[in-house]
Amino acid sequence: MSNETGTAGNGQEGRQDERGREELRTEQEYVDLLHACLDALRDRAEGAADDALRPVGKGHQAQLERSIAAFEYSRTLAELDGIEEGLCFGRIDQRDGVTHHIGRIGLRADDSERTPLLIDWRAPVARPFYLATGLHPMGLRRRRHLTTRGRTVTALHDETLDLRETAPGAFENPSGDAVLLGALNAERTGRMGDIVRTIQAEQDEIIRAPHRGVLVVEGGPGTGKTAVALHRAAYLLYADRERLHRSAVLIVGPGGAFLNYIGEVLPSLGETGVWLATPGELYPGIKATGTDTPRATAVKGDARMADVLARTLADRQALPDPVLEIAHEDHGTLTLDRETAAGARERARGALVPHNLARPHFAFRVIDALTAQLADRLGADPFGGPNFLDPTDVAELGKEIATSPAVQAAIDTLWPRLTPEKFLADFLAEPDAGGHLPAEDADAIRRAPGTWSGSVFTPAPWTPADVALLDEAAELLGEDDSMRRAAEARKRREEAEYAQGVLDVAAASRTYEFEDEESEVLGAQDIVDAERLAERHEERDRRSAAERAAEDRTWAFGHIIVDEAQELSAMMWRLLMRRGPNRSMTLVGDPAQTADPAGMRSWDSVLAPYVGDRYAYRRLDVNYRTPAEIMDVAAAVPRAADPGFAAPRSVRSTGVRPWAGAYGAEELPRAVGEAAGRAAEAGGRVAVVAPRTLHHVLLPHLPGASAGESPDLTRPVVLLTPRQSKGLEFDEVLAVEPQRYEESDLYVALTRPTQRLGLLHSEPLPEPLAIALKA
Repeated sequence: MSNETGTAGNGQEGRQDERGREELRTEQEYVDLLHACLDALRDRAEGAADDALRPVGKGHQAQLERSIAAFEYSRTLAELDGIEEGLCFGRIDQRDGVTHHIGRIGLRADDSERTPLLIDWRAPVARPFYLATGLHPMGLRRRRHLTTRGRTVTALHDETLDLRETAPGAFENPSGDAVLLGALNAERTGRMGDIVRTIQAEQDEIIRAPHRGVLVVEGGPGTGKTAVALHRAAYLLYADRERLHRSAVLIVGPGGAFLNYIGEVLPSLGETGVWLATPGELYPGIKATGTDTPRATAVKGDARMADVLARTLADRQALPDPVLEIAHEDHGTLTLDRETAAGARERARGALVPHNLARPHFAFRVIDALTAQLADRLGADPFGGPNFLDPTDVAELGKEIATSPAVQAAIDTLWPRLTPEKFLADFLAEPDAGGHLPAEDADAIRRAPGTWSGSVFTPAPWTPADVALLDEAAELLGEDDSMRRAAEARKRREEAEYAQGVLDVAAASRTYEFEDEESEVLGAQDIVDAERLAERHEERDRRSAAERAAEDRTWAFGHIIVDEAQELSAMMWRLLMRRGPNRSMTLVGDPAQTADPAGMRSWDSVLAPYVGDRYAYRRLDVNYRTPAEIMDVAAAVPRAADPGFAAPRSVRSTGVRPWAGAYGAEELPRAVGEAAGRAAEAGGRVAVVAPRTLHHVLLPHLPGASAGESPDLTRPVVLLTPRQSKGLEFDEVLAVEPQRYEESDLYVALTRPTQRLGLLHSEPLPEPLAIALKA
């Protein structure tokens, strides 16, 4: 390791070099010790998992407990696997002589150690590593950054924070930003990396902000919004681990490519119990693969759709017109008139429960009315005397009516059991049936109905915009789970009866020596009752809270993080607010980048219905990704529509200006392929961003490139649509036919590169872009 500070005199320089080598050896020994502790922890977990899987004889309960232990240890191993790279990345030396090493997790040499060998970056004592400055040293004398590759320390960078210090350190860095700039200039890998080594003060403030309530983080491209949100998730899981591991954290991202891109960040920080999902995956059992027109997306996402669906459902609660005849197999035809049905409907609606849960209220009133009608018919005295039927006879008639297939069919006609999927599919097939939507809006969302195969209904492919409507329908319909709950109660009774039998056998098996005297030996029946024994033998759900939450529409998450939040529709916000009833949320986005036709234009418009103005707002204004040369060109696009637009300030300049190349339409695909080849040879990751209509033409000229709905971002070259590129970053971006992009998509695509930007086109460039390139 060479000395990074110039010194005068060969003797002094030699002493400085020797001191540097000694400090490097010391840090390497410390890192070796940390990895030895990590290895020991992993060995213990693996050994415990192996032991837990070994048979333990006839004891079912003991085997069950061991298998659960094995599962818990496997989760520990999964959390350890992602954190080895860059395990320790910093050190702080306090003025009082105390030194702490900072890393991804906290580590102790053994359980008896009071002071950790490695301080978790989220711990309060680690905070000066991110916030201390020469003006406000926070009790620090020095801050050291460690750079490692695998388990080897490759570089040290020191910053002196105590201005009274006169002797320079062996690794004193004249630029305090060297580590940050090194990370920013490093080649991309196709996966987002964590920023624990380089968290800046304004980012740290947001990451550690009190988690109660809604926190909005706004910032332009490259300001680190996504990284801050992910590290905030890791911090909250550390600060409130018990509650959030029980209730889980939901992270919503704009698409599959984006989730693949960020998927390794939290595991690298030791956190695996988080559910990552796109908006199209937020309804259990549904993965939205269909597509909507922009107009259909806007209509489906409008907040008025909640009222439209509610009124459409009310239409399904029908009345006879004017009389419904019901053929009873034993007693002729019964009639249900409009007035009687209307009374039953009002009674059911008055229960103020969802549609499917209100159905029994409607059915009971109808059955009572039909029973009375039949009783009057059968028990009537031809001479005008009292009814011949006693209450027992009437009760039997009621059972006949209730179990009559014809009566049940009549009730289904007037108040049908509905699933969200069938209800919404019927609505989208005839969205103008009730007159609740303007004709042009109904035409925009109309689509072919689903199909039946026997008793199985298969709708047309759902779109992401449909997911929020499905959730709204599920909320309106409710789930009648009375039969399931009755079956569960019956099963619990049977298990308790079986357990009581086990205890009776155990009591009878006491040895004869104690028959005539009070035993001091406790039996099973002395320490556990039948109900508790039955509970212990129930099959336990070994899924994590996040895994259970993914399959439960009614799950209440402990915290929700939404990236690219500006893209969500009003209907999707209704869904998310149901998932987060405690309103503990971190919302990350930039209204200037809104591209979805149903997306929002201001935070107030989205949040006012749910929290009013009671939300915290933070703004990030420093662009860590995009070089100034590229940002100057990209900012011309939104500035053309809004002269007052202020782009985030780039922290670095590369000296490389964006370039543009004009080609004939026939030669453009070949030119794109050649440019992508040159860029890939230069190193890093290359994104070719083009309208989807050009992908089939471009792909043959991009050998080895990855494309599709969820492309492999680790490949040297990927082919994306402008919308797919949202939230991602690459060493170089080649924007093809940018004049065909939507304005917001163009700004997004132009701000994805960390090093170089090229524009290849056969049609004239958008005027603001052409002017900026010539400037």
